[in-house]
Amino acid sequence: MATLRNLKIKISTCKRIVKELHSYEKEVETESAKTADMKAKGADPYDLKQQENVLGESRMMVPDCRKRLEAALSDLKGTLVQLEESGEKEGSEIDDARSTITDVEQIFQSSDVY
Repeated sequence: MATLRNLKIKISTCKRIVKELHSYEKEVETESAKTADMKAKGADPYDLKQQENVLGESRMMVPDCRKRLEAALSDLKGTLVQLEESGEKEGSEIDDARSTITDVEQIFQSSDVY
C-alpha cells in the first residue's frame, strides 16, 4: 500500500540520484580536461596512465547512476499511480512527485551518454 510517506522517500531518492549524476558528469569533464592537459604537457607515462584510470572509473559511474535513476523513477511513478488510484490526487507531495518525474524525464531526454 502506497502512502504519502513512501512517496516523499521516493521523491527524495530521485532528487539525490539526480545530484549524484550531475556530480559524476562534472567529475568526468574535470578529469577529461586534466588528462588532456597532462597529455599536452608530456607528463610521465605512469602518471598519465593513473590519470586515465581515474577518468575511466568516473566514466563507469555515469551509466551506473543512470540505471539507479531509472529504477528510482520507475518506483516513484508506481507509487504515484497507486496513490492516485486510492483517491489521493491533490496535495503538495503529489505535485512534487509530478514535477520530479518531469524533471528526471527531461534529464534522460536531453543528456548525452558517456
